Amino acid sequence: MPWFFAIAERDHEIQNPTSPVKIRLLGERLRLEPESHVLDIACGKGGPTVILAREFGCRITGVERAHEFASVARERVASAGLDGQVEIVERDAAELELEPARYDVAMCLGASFVWGGLNATLRALAPAAKAGGQVVVGEPYWRRWPLPDGIDDQGFVTLAETVERFRAAGLTIQTLIASSEDDWDRYESLHWRALEEWLAANPDDPDAPEIRRRHETYRDEYLDRGRDLLGWAMFATRKT
Repeated sequence: MPWFFAIAERDHEIQNPTSPVKIRLLGERLRLEPESHVLDIACGKGGPTVILAREFGCRITGVERAHEFASVARERVASAGLDGQVEIVERDAAELELEPARYDVAMCLGASFVWGGLNATLRALAPAAKAGGQVVVGEPYWRRWPLPDGIDDQGFVTLAETVERFRAAGLTIQTLIASSEDDWDRYESLHWRALEEWLAANPDDPDAPEIRRRHETYRDEYLDRGRDLLGWAMFATRKT
C-alpha cells in the first residue's frame, strides 16, 4: 500500500497545525543563535528545521524514521544551503540512544507517539537537554472536558493537565504558542486536497478504496468534532 501520510502530507511545508510565522516566533522565544544546537525529533520533511536554521543560524540534528520524509528533508536542507548546519539522521528515535546533556534545545513537534505519549516523551527528551537548556514539545490537548459520549480521548488531556505533566517532569513552562482555527484548517485541508488528487489520478489502484475510507473518516471526524474540541500548542520549557 502507498504510505497514507506520504500521500496526505505531500504539500505540507510544516506537518503540524502551525505556521512558519509561529515557528519563527518559537525560535525567538527560545533565543536561538548560531551557537545553539537543537535536536528535532520526528523532523518529518524538515519544515521547522529549515526555518529555524535559516532564520537563526543554529545547528540542528533532525531525526526522522520515514525514508519518504527524510529524503525530502535532505533535499530541502541542501536547497536552502544549510548542509553545514543541519544533519538529518534516518532512524527511529525510540531506538536511538540520545547523548545526555548534549543539546541546548531538545524538541519534538507533534510526535509524542514516538515514545507512546507525552510523559514518556518528556522522560526521553529532558536528559538530552543541557542543564538550563530547553525542552519543546508540540502536543494536542482537549479544549473541553468531559468529552462528549463516544469520543476517545486518545491519551490527551486538558490544557491544565498537559501543563502539569511538564511540571511533574521537572520542566518550567516559559512559552506556549497555540494553533488557531486557521492553522488547523490549513493543516487538515492540505490533507484532503492531496488525497483527493491522488485518488482522482489513481482510480484503479488496489489500495484506493482503503485510502479513501481513511481519508473520509479523518476528514469527517475533524469537521464533526475535532475542529471544536482539539487544541494543539508548542510548549517551550526550561530544564531546571
